[in-house]
Order: sequence, then C-alpha cells, then structure tokens
Amino acid sequence: MFGILKKLAGSKGKKDDKIYQPYVDRVKSFEAKIGALSNDELRAKTAEFKSLIKARTQASEDEIKSINETVDNNPGMDFQEKENLYGKADKLKLQIDNDIEAVLEEILPEAFAVIKETAKRFAENDVVKVAATDFDKELAETKDNISINDGQAIWETSWNAFGTEVTWNMIHYDVQLYGGTVLHRGNVAEMQTGEGKTLVATLPVYLNALSGKGVHLITVNDYLAKRDSEWMGPLYQFHGLSVDCIDRHKPNSEGRKAAYRADITFGTNNEFGFDYLRDNMASSPNDIVQQKHHYAIIDEVESGWIDDARTP
Repeated sequence: MFGILKKLAGSKGKKDDKIYQPYVDRVKSFEAKIGALSNDELRAKTAEFKSLIKARTQASEDEIKSINETVDNNPGMDFQEKENLYGKADKLKLQIDNDIEAVLEEILPEAFAVIKETAKRFAENDVVKVAATDFDKELAETKDNISINDGQAIWETSWNAFGTEVTWNMIHYDVQLYGGTVLHRGNVAEMQTGEGKTLVATLPVYLNALSGKGVHLITVNDYLAKRDSEWMGPLYQFHGLSVDCIDRHKPNSEGRKAAYRADITFGTNNEFGFDYLRDNMASSPNDIVQQKHHYAIIDEVESGWIDDARTP
C-alpha cells in the first residue's frame, strides 16, 4: 500500500529537485559573467543589488516616515485618527517585506554567484586587492588581515578566527547552492557530514542582508557563534556588510545594541531568546536592544527546537 501511495505522490526528493535544481542551474549560468569581473566590479554588485531593493521599497519607506512625522508633530491628534495612521503604516511595512522578497527572488541566482566567486578568489589568492572604501579603512584599524596602501585595500585571505589561524580554502559546490536556496525559502535543510553547512549559510545570509533590515545567524553555543562570526565574517565584510556577535557584549549594553544593528548578527539561541524577553519588559524604548525581526537562520535546528527546547 505504501509503495502505491509513494508512486502516486512521488518521492520528496524528486519534488524538491523540481523546485530547487533550476535555481542551482541559474546560479551556474551567471558564473562566467561574474568570474570575468574585476575585484572592484565584483564588490560593486552588492551596491547594485541594494539599489534595486531601495528602488522597489523607497516610496513605502518615505510614506511611513511621513506618517510617523505627522503623529509626532501633532501630540493632540485624535486617538482614532492616530490608530488609522498606524494601521496604514503597518500595511506599508508588510508591503515592504513583500517587495523585498520579490526582489530577492529575482536577484538570488546572481547574488549567490557573487558570493561563490568571492569565496573562489579568497581560496585561490593569498591577497585580494580593491579600491579602499571608508569601510575598508575602518576595518583595517582592528583587523590584522586588512591593510591600506596607496588607496588600495589589501585583504589577506588568512586571518584569526576566535584564536585559530584560518586560511580560506572553500568554494561552494552544487549541493551547497541547493541547500542555500532551501534555507532562503524558509525551509529546513539537512546537510550530511562534510557537505559544509557553515558555508551553505553564507549564501542566504548575504542575500537577505542586502535589504539592510538585519539577518540573525542563531547557533547553539557561544564558541560557534564567536568562531563563525570571525570565520565567515570577511566574506560579508568584503562586500561592505557589517558583522557582529551578541555573545561578545553584555546584556542591555550599548555594545549589544550595536551588534543588533549590524547587517549580520551572530549569537546563541539563549541570548537571542532572553534579549527578546528583556526587551518586552523594558521600561523605556531606549532600553530595547533588538530591532524588528526580519530574517534568521537557526544552526543545528533539531538541537534548538527539540533537544534543548527549554529556553524561548
């Protein structure tokens, strides 16, 4: 009976292949084009992607700003009128989320190809040189693997990741492109040992960070959170995206608040959960550390959801 049902319904793997394999093929179709770009042109793709998102959402963002200013500038406004304006703003926020999702769907193949090419250049070169930006100069003050010389930023492809010297040697395989698409679309991706689940996450993390709304990478212990933020961090920072880890900062501190305002925020499930609770008990808006939740990836999800399901 089970065999008959399986034939009628089709296997889960085949159904998934029909959904996700076309994405992998589209990513690979961009590889030659992206591979022909100079280092500076490769980095410029991030600004291009961001501008596409901004063009789609700016009108709604401006309207929300106008609504908030109207309410702030009219303290005696009728309660019902204020509620109507806030209701309109909430609808606009949902529209922004939908617009962002639509743009990310359009640029996903090319954006994944950009991160794969970045990983490739890090793996195949001891240093990667680009025109120095203000962000490069800021990073160079604290990062030993980045230096500035004659207007160029020199990125060494070996660096210290939480006490361990690492040399970047990873390039995304097809299975990782597949897994990255699964994660972006909000599903659970099961990766076998050796399939590089840490590298898989770099694809949807980069893609969703382009919106400027924040991405959370949630893992099970503070060692992994700190290590991965420093191990994977340069791949994102090379493209001008800020990276931080909440476990490096005390609860309710300015450092933790700043970490939540980074483009990409690493941390443990416990700390994310208790920050959420603390924010809901805050007596002042200035005490709130988290922002509006946008996109998160949960590492070792079976552990967080099942084995250690004791914390929020």
